[in-house]
Formats: sequence, C-alpha cells, structure tokens
Amino acid sequence: MATARRDQTSGESRELILTAAAELFAVKGYRQTTFADVAERSGISRGSIPWHFGSKEGLLLAVLERSMNLLQAELGDPSGPDAELGLDRLTEGLDALFAGPTARLFVTLLVEALEPDSPIRDRYVAMHDSVRAQGKRWLEQFTLPAGVSAEALAVAVVGAGIGIHQQWLVAPDRVDIEQSLAALRAMVMAAIQPATGAAAR
Repeated sequence: MATARRDQTSGESRELILTAAAELFAVKGYRQTTFADVAERSGISRGSIPWHFGSKEGLLLAVLERSMNLLQAELGDPSGPDAELGLDRLTEGLDALFAGPTARLFVTLLVEALEPDSPIRDRYVAMHDSVRAQGKRWLEQFTLPAGVSAEALAVAVVGAGIGIHQQWLVAPDRVDIEQSLAALRAMVMAAIQPATGAAAR
C-alpha cells in the first residue's frame, strides 16, 4: 500500500515538473530555463528534478515526448473506428495542432533543434514526421484540389502554422495570432471537400 502511494506521489511530482518545464521552455526557451525556475513554478524541490530526469537534457526530451503524446491524443486517430469524417472534425484537429500551447513550445525549441549536435534534433524531426503523417491521414479523407496530394498539403499546413507562430513570437504586437490561424483554417477548409461517400458534418 505504501509503495503504491509512493509511486502515485512520484508520478504526480513528475507530471507537475513536466507541465512547469513545458510552460517555461515555451516562454523562455530551453537555455534560459533553470532547474530553479522549474522548481519554483512546479512547487517541487529542485533536487527532485534530476532524480526524475537525470539532467536538463533528459527533462527536455521528456517534455517533448509528453507534448507529442498530448497532441496526438487531441488530434485523434483518423483511421480509427470512432473517427468522425467531416469538416468540423478537421477544424478541431487544426485547432488542436496550432491553437494549443504545444505549438508554441515546438516553435520556441526550433532554434535548439537547429544547433549542431543538438540533443533534440532527431526527436524534433520525428515529431514533425508524426504530425505530418497524422495530418496526411486526416486530409486523405477529403477530396483535394487537382494536383495536390494529401502529403504535400500536410507539409504546407504544418509549415504555415509554424511560420505564423514564429512571426507572432518575434513581434506579438504586430501579428494577431488568432486571426492569422483562423485565416489558415479558412484557407484549408476552402480548398477541400468531403470525399465521395463521406458523411459531411
């Protein structure tokens, strides 16, 4: 019983640390965030952080993995038996991809991923691969413009979303991120139609 309680407490502490680190990395960046910052925001002692994650790099990798899992859960599986076809569901997917805090984290950490010998480069590439693949599976359920593949459109949508966030992070007073993301959604929705036989909602 005591062991189960310790495990639960340990899991709760780990989640608090990951949440705090993700928020700080998104706002301050990886290099500017310290264990002391994470400890203050999470309410967990500074010494517990390396105990859970080994190092700051280990914490970063764990944050990336958790963020990717949360995003995939929000996006859902477009090929699963409970997946809903239709434009409304696609809009929800776009909102999950770009309107949530995970998008800002990915953009902020882009600089880290581009550094030579970056510890997160391979993980970052894998995350992009995963997001594009999931976007492609969603888009394959719709009729696309002639000559446009679901794969190419997924690349364009992800790139546009990242670009909007980059512009906003650099000059938030000059870029209305909500309107810009709404424009991106509208462009995607205007370009596609429910596939023949699909139930548009």
